[in-house]
Amino acid sequence: MEASRTPKAGSLERVVHGLELEPYDYSNGTGSAGSDPMNALQILRETVWILRYNSSGFMLIAALLICPVSALLLSNVLVDQSIVKRLSIRLLLVARSSGLPLRPFIKQSCQKFSEMAISAATCFPLYFTISLLSKAAVVYSVDCSYSRKKFDSSKFYVIVVKIWRRLVSTYLWVCMLIVSCLTVFLVTLIAVCNVFLIIGFPGDLIVYAAIMVGLIFSVVFAKAIIICNIAIVICVLEEVSGPQALLRSGVLIKGQTQVGLLIFLGSTIGMAFVEGLFEHRVKTLSYGDGSSRVWEGPLLVVMYSFVVLIDSMMSAVFYFSCRSSSREALDGEIHPILETPASMDIQ
Repeated sequence: MEASRTPKAGSLERVVHGLELEPYDYSNGTGSAGSDPMNALQILRETVWILRYNSSGFMLIAALLICPVSALLLSNVLVDQSIVKRLSIRLLLVARSSGLPLRPFIKQSCQKFSEMAISAATCFPLYFTISLLSKAAVVYSVDCSYSRKKFDSSKFYVIVVKIWRRLVSTYLWVCMLIVSCLTVFLVTLIAVCNVFLIIGFPGDLIVYAAIMVGLIFSVVFAKAIIICNIAIVICVLEEVSGPQALLRSGVLIKGQTQVGLLIFLGSTIGMAFVEGLFEHRVKTLSYGDGSSRVWEGPLLVVMYSFVVLIDSMMSAVFYFSCRSSSREALDGEIHPILETPASMDIQ
């Protein structure tokens, strides 16, 4: 097995001629460990260059794996609105019993949370299969780009068969971590609101307290999502999975949390913007006989898929950036598997 291939943190200084990347300096087969990591803007520029270098592979991944999931997610065709309504009503009852006034903001928040929860539950089989496969394909393509190779579907199939078990294991732990974070948030929010209610604070102050809890949680939740995204990359490129991948992810991004938060913020804003457009232009508005949905719907699905693709690519580039700035790469502790020949035997 060859030594790990880690791009230099200063690799953004290389020149792009046409669609070909200049050769990397893989001194001693480990890149430039201990060098300065890239910031969020540099990671975005690196991602765009990688997309240009291996555009055919990434477009194929987006068309076959990301677009179908994006279409179902945006349209909510799998979501039963009656279940969403019942869950939303129960959340509103809990909010009112905690002293929160049922203002439009509270009602919209409960409605949105209910839709997200039901959508995640109904689309879980897609996330567990197609979406997970697309993340692995994106990571493999980024690794191929750093190795100056094109996407090889036959080799990718062999690699997926080899890593699928640990990929699934890691994803299940990711789901448990996210559900745990949301559960802790809801319990904390209800507890804080009830404490303020018992003390005798008016509803307006209880709302402000709830907003403060939400802001604090959003930062914690964003960091958890970053750790989860890098853990998926790690379980593809390294021989670790499950809680070990999550722990390694937390260690790897130590000191680079701000960069990860900026990446997460940019991706979240992009996805929310496209979701809002889809809700307003496709679900709500139509021209005449509704012909606007014929072209606006697919266009917004493609836009959303592109944002998801860029987000997955930036997670992979962020992983390489963190690893290149770490001294671990010099210690030979990392054993990537993506250089395994396509003709290898699968055990």
